[in-house]
Amino acid sequence: MINTRADKPQDVPHILLINPWIDDFAAYDFWAKPLGLLSIGGTLRGRGYRISYIDCLERFDSRGRAVARVGRFGTGAYRKTVIEKPRKLHDVPRRYSRYGIDEDGFRRRLTDLPAPDAILVTALMTYWYPGAFAVIRTVRDVFPSSPVLLGGIYATLCSGHARKYAGADRVLRGRTEDEVAAVVDEITGFSGNGRSLAGAPDNPPYPCFDLQNATPYVPILTGRGCPYRCAYCASPYLNPTHTRRSPVHVVEEIRYWHKRYGVVDFAFYDDALLIDADNHILPILEGVIHLSLDVRLHTPNALHIRPLSREVAELLHRARFKTVRLGLETACFEQRAVLDQKVGPAEFERAAQNLKKAGFTFDELGAYLLFGLPGQDIGELEASTMVVKARGIRPILAQYSPIPHTDLWEESVKASRYDLEADPLFHNNSIFPCQKTPFSWETVSRLKALAQ
Repeated sequence: MINTRADKPQDVPHILLINPWIDDFAAYDFWAKPLGLLSIGGTLRGRGYRISYIDCLERFDSRGRAVARVGRFGTGAYRKTVIEKPRKLHDVPRRYSRYGIDEDGFRRRLTDLPAPDAILVTALMTYWYPGAFAVIRTVRDVFPSSPVLLGGIYATLCSGHARKYAGADRVLRGRTEDEVAAVVDEITGFSGNGRSLAGAPDNPPYPCFDLQNATPYVPILTGRGCPYRCAYCASPYLNPTHTRRSPVHVVEEIRYWHKRYGVVDFAFYDDALLIDADNHILPILEGVIHLSLDVRLHTPNALHIRPLSREVAELLHRARFKTVRLGLETACFEQRAVLDQKVGPAEFERAAQNLKKAGFTFDELGAYLLFGLPGQDIGELEASTMVVKARGIRPILAQYSPIPHTDLWEESVKASRYDLEADPLFHNNSIFPCQKTPFSWETVSRLKALAQ
C-alpha cells in the first residue's frame, strides 16, 4: 500500500517523501521517526501539494498489523536482512544488516505511484548514509526524470560528502520546512494555494504521521536548539537559534493526535525541554493534566538535570511521563568541564531525590552515561555507573558517536583508529571509533552487566 492524498487534483504537483533503510550492526525503533521529513510533508500539503510517503522502516503492514516484534510504549523491532558488511568495517566481528522492508517491496511501491514532480529523501545518522544512497539509486532507476533532494542530519553535518557521493540533484543543508517548501516551489513552478492552516484545529499543518500504515506513537518537538554548548553535541550547529513553540499549540497537537488517531504514546524530541520551565514545560504539563488525556509521555532525548525542581518532577509524574531520561553523561564531576557545564553533583542529587519523591520508579528513570569517549578512563565510567545506581536510577550506557562540527570532533579524529574525516561510516558508535584499540567484548559485556 502506498500512502498518498488521492483527493488532490491530478494537475497539482506530486511530491514523494522517502524514509530510507538503515544499514547497521544494530537498530531498534526507540521512538525514531523522520520528524523533519514529515514536517516538510505537512507544510507542503498545507500549501496544496499532493503528498505520498514510503517508509522503508515501516513496522506495520497496510492493515496496520505489526510485522516484527512489538516492544513497550509503541517501540518495536524492524524487519532486517543480513547483508554484506562494508569492506572498510572488515575488522568489526559482527553481522551487518539492512533494516526495513525488502528491496523488491520498495520497488513495487515506487512503480505503483505516478511519477513524482520531486522526491525528498532524508538521512539521519551520519553513518546511515548507505541506506539513503541505495534508495536514491533505486528511485533514479524507476523515475529517471524526477529531481531528487537529499536532506536531514547527514546532509547538514556531512554536506561535502553528500554532494560528492549521494547522487542527489540537490543536497539541502540545514533547511527549515519553509525553506524546503520554497525550493520545491522553485522546482515545480507551483505557487501553492496560499491557504494558511495555522491555528485550524481540524486541519492543522502538523507532520503527516497519518500517511503511515499505523501510528503507534508520535514525536513532539516543542522547540529547536539549545542554549548550552556541550562538547559532544551538534545541536548548536544544527539549530543555531533556540526557538520555542507556544505551550498552547503543543498541548493542542497532543490532544489532536490522541483524539483523532487514538495515539497514546508521545516522545519529546527537544534538546532543551526544561529550560525556562515556568514559561514553557510547566504550562504544557498543566495543559495535558487539565485535559485529562489518557496518554504516556517519554523523553528519549534526555532532560537537563538542573531545572528538575520538586514542582517540575511532580508535574512530570502527574502528566504521566513513563520514560524519563537524564543527560548526566558522567558522574565524575571534577573532570566534566571538558564535556559540559550543565550539572553539578548537588544538582544531580537534588534532581534524583525530587523524581523519586514525585513517585517515579527505577524502571521509569534512566541516566545516560557516555561510553567510548576519546581517552576515556573505564574506571571513571564504572564509578559513574555505581553513583547512578546508588541514587535509585538506571544507568544507561550511551555509546559515543563522533560528530562533525562539535567541540570534541578534533580530539575524536586524533584518537580514532579510523579516518573519521574521510568517511562518515566510521562515525558508527557500535564500533567504538574513538579508541586506538577497540574495547574487548569482555570489557563491553562487563560494563553493560554492571549497568543492569
